[in-house]
Amino acid sequence: MSNPNPNNVSIDELSVNTIRLLSVDMVQKANSGHPGLPLGAAPMAYVLWSRFLRFNPQDPKWPNRDRFVLSAGHGSALLYSLLHLYGYDLSLDDLKQFRQMDSRTPGHPESHITPGVEVTTGPLGQGFANGLGMAMAEAHLGALYNKEGHAPVQDHYTYVLVSDGDLMEGIASEAASLAGHLQLGKMIYLYDDNKISLDGPTSFAYTENAMQRFDAYYWHTQHVQDGNSLDEIENAIRVAQSVKDRPSIIAVRTIIGFGSPLAGTSKSHGSPLGADNVKATKKFYGFDPEQSFQVPAEVYEHLRQPGLKGAELQKQWEADFAAYAKAFGAEADMFKISFAGQLPEGWDKDLPVYTPADGELATRQASGKALDVIKKSVPFMFGGSADLASSNEMDKSGDDSFQYLHPERSNVWFGVREHAMGAAMNGIAHHGGLRTYGGTFLTFSDYMRGAIRLTALAESTATFVFTHDSIGLGEDGPTHQPVEHVTALRTVPNIVVLRPADANESTEAWRIAMTTPKSPVVLIFSRQKLPILDQSKLGSAREGVAKGAYILSEAKGGQPQLILIATGSEVKLAMEAQQVLEQEGTATRVVSMPSWELFEHQDKAYREKVLPPTLRKRVTIEAGTPIGWHKYATDEGAVIAMNRFGASAPAEELFEKFGFTVENVVKRAKDVLAGHPEQEDEKQVVAKGN
Repeated sequence: MSNPNPNNVSIDELSVNTIRLLSVDMVQKANSGHPGLPLGAAPMAYVLWSRFLRFNPQDPKWPNRDRFVLSAGHGSALLYSLLHLYGYDLSLDDLKQFRQMDSRTPGHPESHITPGVEVTTGPLGQGFANGLGMAMAEAHLGALYNKEGHAPVQDHYTYVLVSDGDLMEGIASEAASLAGHLQLGKMIYLYDDNKISLDGPTSFAYTENAMQRFDAYYWHTQHVQDGNSLDEIENAIRVAQSVKDRPSIIAVRTIIGFGSPLAGTSKSHGSPLGADNVKATKKFYGFDPEQSFQVPAEVYEHLRQPGLKGAELQKQWEADFAAYAKAFGAEADMFKISFAGQLPEGWDKDLPVYTPADGELATRQASGKALDVIKKSVPFMFGGSADLASSNEMDKSGDDSFQYLHPERSNVWFGVREHAMGAAMNGIAHHGGLRTYGGTFLTFSDYMRGAIRLTALAESTATFVFTHDSIGLGEDGPTHQPVEHVTALRTVPNIVVLRPADANESTEAWRIAMTTPKSPVVLIFSRQKLPILDQSKLGSAREGVAKGAYILSEAKGGQPQLILIATGSEVKLAMEAQQVLEQEGTATRVVSMPSWELFEHQDKAYREKVLPPTLRKRVTIEAGTPIGWHKYATDEGAVIAMNRFGASAPAEELFEKFGFTVENVVKRAKDVLAGHPEQEDEKQVVAKGN
């Protein structure tokens, strides 16, 4: 093979060009991908990874490492080239499998697949807001654990590489606004300012002065006019590090596809360069155009040095932590427990248990009481609400608000920023050392769906709390009354959705949220008060909720003719209907089903015990869309649900209007027993103009 460095360029330039061309070769071999960003952004990535980033490729989870997030995840070939060259467990063969089935180099970075990938980004803007969560986590953990006279336990930067597309997405604006308010000085973003998006020049859709926008967000802003100038980039990052009271963004002017015949055009953005253009690009950089995946030996040697330095930094950190642990044993133990994804012993011993004597309680109120207990026993809980704490029943005390001057506080005021809250939670969870939660109204889960999906995809953990779960919201009307949202969340793979029926089920829902690994948990609570189900006479919430569905109230004699299946506030309705049916001679079982997902994970014997396959006379009741319920109702059963938007009226009137009454449940049950399950509920026939 010919000398990959025939012009004897500097090791810096040779390294940058190797990063560029490895990325190009990955895209070309896959015949799919985005070569333009790596060609233009490789210099800034090289400066960051070689001169600033603290990491140990032998231990990608070292708690005090700097975090690097590629928000412009379409440029994943750049990140994979960096991980390979800087010594992570990602081989050249892995790079050659870019975008192929079961490879460790998927089209967009995935944190649970590739060592060194901090967070699964993908959709533009998500990584931008993930970085916010990571910087928040670092600030909070530092305030919790760092002690005077000892080396810091948490003291690192969060670096994020963003694109024009990231800055166009609304989620980035939300995250930037909150980051500026929180004055997160260890948050440094590199903006690949190449003036090209996928369809063409950004000038067709994006002509604002983005840096002035960030000035208004209270960010520190800089411009680097030559994206190939390593020294200019280094100087800008050093200036950013010196700014302690603002997040920083550096607009680095680059040329997309630099060095290729397609440089400066959108043609280099989202498609392979093509064989001839790849050869021309390699000639431009002095590499053999007939060879692929070329890495000069001196580049390997040079780029392994930062990782070796990082390993020494980690050794020093571990020695410092050992000294810290002798002086602050309890804090050190909690730090280790939290980063191991564990919980303190006895964390749940004080979770409340209720009896009917406690009176009616909205499940959102029960959630708040459970969360209060958990926060006292798990000091690394960190979360809040999107300006709805008083409605979500979360801590709304401004005296306990996480702020620039009080990073030790654990109650996050996310503001009216649901998009950013969801993605920031994802960043907090991926950072490690904290358990995170966030709350808003269920109808606003639409804003957070992208972040929830990515949390599930990445097998990460976070607790999404949604209250005001149905038409029970009342007078606020259909804009705020969720109909399809519970089912929409249930459709997300690798997620657990719980809609508890009373205060005890709500407590158990939180227990599940705290103990479910590798999966986000969605908790859905009522606005209206609900009776406490008498566990001394009925099925146990402690055992039943964990199984997703359980026999709450058995038919008299134990041989039911009919099963009523309900979730949330509609369980109360099922219980009342059972009484009427039993009095009229129909043996009726009531099943509370707070979680489809947990129920489906039970063995066949348990599922058939709760819902015997031979007993197909069933009625399901949930104040949401009927989609999905027919599986449990069977073809001999009926589904009582919402098949239209709600309306603005008191909750009691709405439940009456839409058929969520004892009378209607009993009527539909009798229809089922008579063999007419298909009879339509006239209360929900939607006339034109209704």
